[in-house]
Amino acid sequence: MKTLSHWIGGKPVEGVSGNFGPVYNPATGAQEKQVAFASVDEVDAAVRAAKEAFRTWGTSSLAKRTSVLFKYRELLDAHREEIAQLITAEHGKVHSDALGEVARGLEIVELACGIPEKLKGELSTQVSTRVDVSSIRQSLGVVAGITPFNFPAMVPMWMFPLAIACGNTFVLKPSEKVPSAAFKLAELAAEAGLPDGVLNVVNGDKVAVDAILEHPDIAAVSFVGSTPIARYIHTTGTANGKRVQALGGAKNHMLVLPDADLDLAADSAINAAYGSAGERCMAISVVVAVGETADPLIGKIKERADQLRIGPGDDPASEMGPLITKVHRDKVASYVSGAAAQGADVVIDGTGYTVEGYEDGHWIGVSLLDHVTPEMDAYRDEIFGPVLAVVRVETYDEAIALMNNSPWGNGTAIFTRDGGAARRFQMEVEAGMVGVNVPIPVPVGYHSFGGWKDSLFGDHHIYGNDGVHFYTRGKVVTTRWPDPSDGGINLGFPSNH
Repeated sequence: MKTLSHWIGGKPVEGVSGNFGPVYNPATGAQEKQVAFASVDEVDAAVRAAKEAFRTWGTSSLAKRTSVLFKYRELLDAHREEIAQLITAEHGKVHSDALGEVARGLEIVELACGIPEKLKGELSTQVSTRVDVSSIRQSLGVVAGITPFNFPAMVPMWMFPLAIACGNTFVLKPSEKVPSAAFKLAELAAEAGLPDGVLNVVNGDKVAVDAILEHPDIAAVSFVGSTPIARYIHTTGTANGKRVQALGGAKNHMLVLPDADLDLAADSAINAAYGSAGERCMAISVVVAVGETADPLIGKIKERADQLRIGPGDDPASEMGPLITKVHRDKVASYVSGAAAQGADVVIDGTGYTVEGYEDGHWIGVSLLDHVTPEMDAYRDEIFGPVLAVVRVETYDEAIALMNNSPWGNGTAIFTRDGGAARRFQMEVEAGMVGVNVPIPVPVGYHSFGGWKDSLFGDHHIYGNDGVHFYTRGKVVTTRWPDPSDGGINLGFPSNH
């Protein structure tokens, strides 16, 4: 059985802790690999490599950094099929979805290629007699990222390309369920000419996470995952003096007004609820249907859902793959039966779904729940699977109150032909990312990604301008170059004359 190791100091390093985790093929349910779990000492070795590399990388020219990043972008583009295959094999998502993930990650690499523009400082001249003031941004040092299983390539690329473009060095701890893509990203970075130690990858579990959060030489930590873990990451990291951005979970609502294009809304609900088997923090998991919209909309969603093709991710005919683990599959299924017990109508029950020839895979079909109320577990909890709940309300005001009462505020969407209603919604809804007739409003790379409330812990969103600010710190320099004719001693406070 293949064993996946760490990437430290520019080369593969075998794990020595003696602890390993299984890596499954979700389509077959078989363990095909194992991954070494890093000890505290192995995390420390990665940090030491990063700290040593920072001595030269942190003072390297912007031209040097961008030359590496441009080459890296070329290599990622050339290897996107290979990276997508690694994602499909370990996560289970269909190949087209995996390719899309790589493409969205490449957006941030391209943003990082333009870092000289983002790091331009400011200058005010003659603020006082022959006194100038400038502001600059400088790197932090060693920074780290802890990433989730659902986007094994994209989320790491949300972090380390921008961090290293800003002059930092990086320690990445990917999800132990999907380690191969991150390792490949590190290999390609080395091939692009990234100096040894600038990017390091350590695999592991909570031992590695806590070692990162507690390490005195790590200045900042980025995290994407569930809300309980995000809260823990933020609390522990900040208690150890670190800058932390921790993106948590979501319960994203899609509001459908009576004037909406219901065919567009139904297509969008299918894509946003069931794409990647619902294992997205930006998935739509609740449709809020206003007035008489619910019945025709549910009919259109059901018609489309019944036609979805579920199967192995490497089958070109498949539109949705399996869930990541059997345990997670069973948990998702429990919400469907639980919703029925709590009074919801189960329009589609996908919990008994299997794929011929792949009976041991982590399969579940799509489920559609109607007459869901806010008291039900299927509404309150982040299910992270292909389960779409429909909540019926009578008015827009009732809908916005329902949505804003959610403890999460990651993403949301409205479907309407009314520009005034859409504008009102985007101003009133309490969420960090809003779509108007767009079901998954993930920002492009030069804007920033992040939610509100329990969907984000910390002051900075990820990538975009917020990402640049997170991975740098500001410095203001006040300069006076006396004229050769100046002289004498003046102990008074400088005046603005």
